[in-house]
Amino acid sequence: MRVRIVLRWLLVVLSIPALAWMGLSLLTHPSNERNWKPEHAQLPAANFDGNLVRLEGIRDFRCISPDSCIPDYYDRTFDLDGLESVWFVLAVFHEEEQRGPAHSMLSFGFDDGTFVVISVEARKEVGESYSTLQGLCNKYEIIYVVGDERDLILTRAVYRPDDVYLYPIRTSREKARELFVGMLHKLNELRERPEFYNTLTNNCTSKLRDHVNAISPGRLPPSWKLLLPGYSDELLRDLDLLDADVSIEEARRRFWINDRARRAADSPDFSAQIRETD
Repeated sequence: MRVRIVLRWLLVVLSIPALAWMGLSLLTHPSNERNWKPEHAQLPAANFDGNLVRLEGIRDFRCISPDSCIPDYYDRTFDLDGLESVWFVLAVFHEEEQRGPAHSMLSFGFDDGTFVVISVEARKEVGESYSTLQGLCNKYEIIYVVGDERDLILTRAVYRPDDVYLYPIRTSREKARELFVGMLHKLNELRERPEFYNTLTNNCTSKLRDHVNAISPGRLPPSWKLLLPGYSDELLRDLDLLDADVSIEEARRRFWINDRARRAADSPDFSAQIRETD
């Protein structure tokens, strides 16, 4: 009995710092005015003019080592009538023993051969690194990074390296456009009304799910495979969203792009080469 009482009090004592830390985090408010890491320093913006949208702040960093990148951004105008494809980018964290931890992004393809990636991320300040636990406690804001494929894909495929898969999504041009425009409106909204990132409820995969369900209610139902996004490709295949009628094992073999990304790193035809399948 005495041992049980001691353990109970020990649990209470150990819980106090954790509860205090979580309580203080709830008193903070999201902000866009912090000392951000270079890769998260600039918020993108989308300016609409009929069927045209001008994206400002497309990230185009060039990494020369895992810890050193040359920052750059550019602006580009896209014709929404030319949007023809959506690609699901899944980066499974290579250092993990299990497949579950991963990062997901969407790449949008246009009929002139250009692609632009939207990546929902935990926005980190200088000196911060990502922590799953801190991601539950209002430690990070959320950012929609709009980037060049060579930046956002090559960095993960070569310089991390994660296991990166590039899956074509089965959808119509109309739905692709709705999805793209919805995400652009959200990134504009975050410029005025920042939000906290949350490891479970407001993260890379949950945001993609919300955008998909906004245009097709219920298309992505609740699933543990979204909580462990390394398995999200299985869910997409089960829901007939992957544009490939093969087993998940064959899909992962066919759409794993690390070697292709490494070979095409300096090619002006990077996006086309990483899509060359057997």
